[in-house]
Amino acid sequence: MKITKNKVIAAVAIIALLIAAFWYGGGAPGLQGWNVSSKDKDTVSEAVQENDADKKAEADLGESDKAQDEKNNSEDDKKSEDVIPEEQVNDKKTESEKETGESNVPKPGLAEGELTADEKVALAKELVGAGSSPGVEKGSKTYSESQGMIIDEKTGKDKYLTDPVPEGKPVPVEPQNVQISDVEYTCTLSVRCDTILNNMDWLDPEKTELVPEDGVIFPATKVTFYEGESVFNVLQREMKKSKIHMEFKNTPIYNSAYIEGINNLYEFDCGELSGWMYKVNDWFPNYGCSRYGLKDGDVVELVYTCSLGADVGGFYSTGGE
Repeated sequence: MKITKNKVIAAVAIIALLIAAFWYGGGAPGLQGWNVSSKDKDTVSEAVQENDADKKAEADLGESDKAQDEKNNSEDDKKSEDVIPEEQVNDKKTESEKETGESNVPKPGLAEGELTADEKVALAKELVGAGSSPGVEKGSKTYSESQGMIIDEKTGKDKYLTDPVPEGKPVPVEPQNVQISDVEYTCTLSVRCDTILNNMDWLDPEKTELVPEDGVIFPATKVTFYEGESVFNVLQREMKKSKIHMEFKNTPIYNSAYIEGINNLYEFDCGELSGWMYKVNDWFPNYGCSRYGLKDGDVVELVYTCSLGADVGGFYSTGGE
């Protein structure tokens, strides 16, 4: 019994030693990563906090987006409510124009399609409020016939579609019937496009640099002409002498040259009603410049109009007595 007791004690001691060796030799669960140090605890805590912050930020962003969507939808609804049907806009605009007296006729250069002659006349009147002017006088059939014009009773015009001229004004002279002599006279000639300065938004953008700051292309200058010459003869010669561009075309139906462009500024460059006109002694003849026979001392002006002559006082009133 004594021996057996000692053996049991020894066995227990061995087992205790083995258990201690296992624990302290690295096999204990605490040394296999199952425990968490204070540093690791902090790291885990921070990760958890960051995860919670991300979730909160996402939630806040979702709420913000939702609020923004609601705001945008509200604004869209408001805009939709504020939109007035086009028919109502047109009706309202028409009533406003009636009250203010303003016209809804588009400005030159903005009109769609080709205007008829009557539409152009109406547009010119609307734009400038044109009526009678120093350069606009009613023609006199009786006077014109007394000066040699042959007026067709059916058309009320001569064979080149010219209306009777006002009393006291020179009747047209046909170039083919004129003989030019060597007798010299003088007249004053000028070329201006200052009306464009008031309508630069109508001008072809590529032509902006061609418009002088004061609108004067050829200043009023006393020039020589010869007996029998026309406005066209003098204009053509002086533009060539001054190296100023001029382009024209002959129009047999009117028996005259038509000035298309000067200084590279052409008809329609500043609106559908724009182009070159001429006047002599403050009168705008109702016939071409090739048919106007100059007299000594005449004052000739070539002017650019943006409104069919209404903006330069040259809106022509047709019809005769």
